[in-house]
Formats: sequence, structure tokens, C-alpha cells
Amino acid sequence: MALSVNRRTVLGLILGTCVVAGTASYTIRAEDKFIIVQSTTSTQNSGLFEHILPTFTKKTGIEVRVVAAGTGQAIKNAEKGDGDVVLVHSKPDEEKFVADGWGVKRYDVMYNDFVIVGSAEDPAKIVGLKDTSEALKKIAEAEAPFASRADESGTHKAELKLWQKAGIDPKPSSGMWYLETGSGMGATLNTAIGKHAYALTDRGTWLSFANKSDFKIMVGGDPSLFNQYGVILVNHAKHKNVKAEEGRAFIDWLTGPEGQAAISSYKIDGQQLFFPNAGPPS
Repeated sequence: MALSVNRRTVLGLILGTCVVAGTASYTIRAEDKFIIVQSTTSTQNSGLFEHILPTFTKKTGIEVRVVAAGTGQAIKNAEKGDGDVVLVHSKPDEEKFVADGWGVKRYDVMYNDFVIVGSAEDPAKIVGLKDTSEALKKIAEAEAPFASRADESGTHKAELKLWQKAGIDPKPSSGMWYLETGSGMGATLNTAIGKHAYALTDRGTWLSFANKSDFKIMVGGDPSLFNQYGVILVNHAKHKNVKAEEGRAFIDWLTGPEGQAAISSYKIDGQQLFFPNAGPPS
């Protein structure tokens, strides 16, 4: 009888251990169902992720954790394996990321445009201009303050290309009228407003930005201000920690009808911030 009791006790302990181990295993798997998206401050500051991600998580059960940095830093982070998906806006850098084997495929996701904003004083007299090169030349000639992100972000790289197109190198004027913040878009806009300086920003961030003061859009509508966003799955072959299945599910949703509709539906004061244009991989 004692032997029977002991056997039952041991069996109970074994079964109990299995249940606990199984529960722990399930908890780990459940908590593990998330992905890290390396993205830009513009997508974060604009409020887009807050608008669309709950819909994806509700459908799939996959949580999306966003690391918001400039495009350059986001790509560097992904190259180190710190992320599952990259969503940024500097196509040449994105294509290089894939060509170098760090990413699998690149997909267009959405677009908006850049604008130059400035105070009502408008010392360079650029308001209403449609030619960005002309506007930048006037800013440089007037030595009017201009706040640059100077952080290797997609916006910063776009800004440098615009200066180059205008035939101007603003770097020698750094610390004088050309103000390099080394900060994200929101912080740079705050600096611009504090210094009464012009700044280049994506329209989405500007529309959602609360501290506008007397600032307004000075220049917009130039085709050279087009701002394309792309999404890439980080290559699992490079980093075994990459959650390829969950990352692929997010990209498929984002570039599919539901994700594209979610992007299109995001508006502030009736104005759409991003325009979906997903297509085949590039």
C-alpha cells in the first residue's frame, strides 16, 4: 500500500512538473510573438503607427515594437540584427541594404512629400515658390537661418540632394546661418521655431506637429520633394534571431489591401498624411 501511494505521489509530481514546464513553454511562445520594426522618426512622430498597428495586432496577434531613428541609423541597427523589418525612406540606401544581403526584398509602401516651412517673417522671401532650388538659393543669399537634421536620416539625405541640385554647399556655413541639430524631425522643428529658421520636413510630421507658432509651409509641390517609403524583411540567413515568418506577415499585411487602406485612412484635420502605393518588390 505504501509503495502504491509513493508511486502515485511520484507520478503526480512528474505530471505536475510537465504541466508547469508546458505552461512556461506556452508563456514564452506567447510573449515571443512580436517583431521589431526599425523605422524613421517621421512615421512615428506623425502618429501613423499608432493609427495602423493596433489593427494588424488584432488580426494576427503579433505585437509590433517600433524603434524610431533616422533612416541611416535604422539601417545600421538592422545590419547588426537589431530588428526584423525595416521601414524607411531613402531608396538608394534601401536597395544597397538588399544588394549587400542584409535584406530580402524591398517593397514600395507609401509616399508623401517634403515641404520647406518657415516663420511668417520669411526673411528670404520664398513663400509660394514652386522651385525648391530657387528657394534654397534665396535662403543662402540672405544667410537666413536654416535648421538641418544633420543625422543621416532620409530627410537629411533628401535635404543634401536638394542643396546639391541648387549648386550650394551649406556645410561651410555650419554654426552660422546653417544650423545642424543632429536630432529627429520633431526636435529639429522645435529648434527651427526657436531660432526663426527655415527647415525641410515631411508633410506628415508637419501636419501632426503641434508647436507650429507662426510657422507655415513656404515651399511645396515641387516634384523633387517627392518622398517614397519602402519596407524590407531583414535577412534571416544573416541573423538567426530574425523572426522571418512574423516579419513577412507584417509586410504582406502592410502592402496588402487592409494595410494600404489603413494607411490611406489616417488623416489629421481632414488631410491625408500618407498615400499608399505598394507594388512588386524592387
